[in-house]
Amino acid sequence: MKLATLRRGGRDGALVVVDRNLSRAITVPSIAPTLQMALDHWKDVAGQLQAISDRLNWGTVDGAFPLRLDDLAAPLPRAYQWLDASAYLHHVELVRKSRGVSMPPSFASDPIMYQGGSDSLLGPHDPIVLADQTWGGDFEAELAVITDDVPMGCTREQAIAAIRLVALLNDISLRGLIPAELAKGFGFIHGKPSTALAPVVVTPDELGKAWDGSKANVEISVKLNGTQFGSPNAAVDMNFDFPRLMMHATKTRMLGAGTIIGAGTVSNRDRNAGSCCIAERRAIEAIELGAPTTPYLRGGDRVQIEVRGRDGVSLFGAIDQRVVIKPGRCSNHTHDVENAEAAGPQTHIIEARMCIKPRQVGPSAVASSRT
Repeated sequence: MKLATLRRGGRDGALVVVDRNLSRAITVPSIAPTLQMALDHWKDVAGQLQAISDRLNWGTVDGAFPLRLDDLAAPLPRAYQWLDASAYLHHVELVRKSRGVSMPPSFASDPIMYQGGSDSLLGPHDPIVLADQTWGGDFEAELAVITDDVPMGCTREQAIAAIRLVALLNDISLRGLIPAELAKGFGFIHGKPSTALAPVVVTPDELGKAWDGSKANVEISVKLNGTQFGSPNAAVDMNFDFPRLMMHATKTRMLGAGTIIGAGTVSNRDRNAGSCCIAERRAIEAIELGAPTTPYLRGGDRVQIEVRGRDGVSLFGAIDQRVVIKPGRCSNHTHDVENAEAAGPQTHIIEARMCIKPRQVGPSAVASSRT
């Protein structure tokens, strides 16, 4: 089953069931008007949604309409919780090695995780708005799961049973701002703007044999300006699978339905697989060439992230974003919504987040977001 959210009906949008080819959809207001409501009542509505999905794929449901991916918001336009980890230690090792810093032994047994902002998640085609190009804008292609309620101190079996949906996302990072933030010892605010999600989220069964209950054996295609940047396999070199990450997250608290848990930048030890973020490629260049040569994101750059199944069909639809440079500004008056909407439906929201400009850190000080 594939689910998405139309940009209408309020901040949380309108839930739609989408066919496997991402060509047709149907609203289901009598079952669940929003995805969050569906997650809140999953046991009651999942069967009804699946029945609609089956009929949609068979072409026997009334009320279906052609789907325009540009009309979609993030599947969850806002989420109660967004937790992101670094489940691929190869990525962490590379970045730290490029700076001459060793990896603490605890990283091999204790996952790294932070709590990100989830009040304004970006749609798949929303722009990446940078208030300052020197802040080191970067993409991070990741897979994530969306959970049901998960009890504090959950077991592995409870974690597996609570995985409701799988998602593809772009965890946008501002590498030039992160070092100063981490030096304060408290965490990310400026260095982690809004994250973008692919057009649809899917139930694990849509992945078929590629899903083993804990991770997805799929390749993530990343392109920068039309050129292949990386295509690593999300199941390879994953040190902590999703149930393990959920167990870590629930050590001291429960997780509410609709919690998004990301596994971090997908990274394979095979260099032929490429990279899922610019920071990793720059780290490899620093190690092998003595200095990084790949620039961070610049105005006009295009980022595309997608996963295709063995049949060639796009599983989540493509994240397809353009980079827009709009210098930050603060004022007491209303943002220029008309100009913002010309660049994308949520540009004005992102600008509001970037209004207070932190101390600039030049590209030479750029470091990884989780190291």
